Amino acid sequence: MYLGVDIGSSSSKAVILNQDAKKIGEAILNIGTGSNGPQEVIGQALFQAGLQREAIRRTVVTGYGRMTFTSADRQITEISCHAKGVHFVMPNARTVIDIGGQDAKVICLDQSGNVGNFIMNEKCAAGTGRFLEVMARVLNCKLEDLSGLADRGDNGVTISSTCTVFAESEVISQLSMGQRIEDVALGAHCSIAQRIVGLCNRVNIVPEVVITGGVALNRNAVHCISEELKLPISRPDDPQGMGALGAALYALEFDKER
Repeated sequence: MYLGVDIGSSSSKAVILNQDAKKIGEAILNIGTGSNGPQEVIGQALFQAGLQREAIRRTVVTGYGRMTFTSADRQITEISCHAKGVHFVMPNARTVIDIGGQDAKVICLDQSGNVGNFIMNEKCAAGTGRFLEVMARVLNCKLEDLSGLADRGDNGVTISSTCTVFAESEVISQLSMGQRIEDVALGAHCSIAQRIVGLCNRVNIVPEVVITGGVALNRNAVHCISEELKLPISRPDDPQGMGALGAALYALEFDKER
């Protein structure tokens, strides 16, 4: 059995594959690096698969917190693991937009799933899940309800600040001036779409475009990015697990090479 672990800034993911590359266990926890999240998520995936830790033949770790995880056979970047995971489930994908808790990535793939080019936004959380978390808190709604709130917006309020901290102050000011929370929520999604498309414009975007990461679960955000990009966007069934899946596939490959 082969284990892939993806340790993000705000979540931990694990996937277990058998020798036929069939997924037999997986888990996601909303706690990431610097916590007991990695060990807990591995335990949950093992429990789902009905396995003990000793049954795992090879382990590969990826993600923001991969360097802190010492129980893996190899550490591989999230760029490579997301590319491999997406190509495995969606072989026609040529561009991957991955939006995590603290960073955003655009990855260009060839027809074999190899990474041709990529770009990351690590300097600011404005185009990431953290931005939407802050917006949900300011709008006094649950993060999972933010998409539905934006769906009811008529005219998205412009959020001009490129910094999440300043954007929070800007939104508070807009609300105090009587802007509808639905329009502010829609504006937040439009803002994140503009940031992501700004990244996309710096590489060669080729369809099929696939979105992964926690923000991929936000329907309104995906719609806004698609509208801004002027291209349809596909989403795998498990958008948060692509990095862990790719890591598990690498673990399987490395074992076959021995």
